[in-house]
Amino acid sequence: MIAGPVYLFVLAMWLLILLGGALIVTVLGPFSFGGFVGLDPILNSGIKVAIALSLVSVWILILSAIKNWMFKKQLKS
Repeated sequence: MIAGPVYLFVLAMWLLILLGGALIVTVLGPFSFGGFVGLDPILNSGIKVAIALSLVSVWILILSAIKNWMFKKQLKS
């Protein structure tokens, strides 16, 4: 039965997408790094982009680990 692990992978993928989107919109979007220093808006946006890209990289690593775990489990059975 390969369908079960595939559905779990798709579920994990969608949960990570929704969680990441919620974090970016609710936490990172309204946050400003130039509150005390008067940081340039372009630099402020650049910092937000770097954080968002690192979050995407973490999500890809998590999904890759889940995928590898699923295939190893499937090969053992």
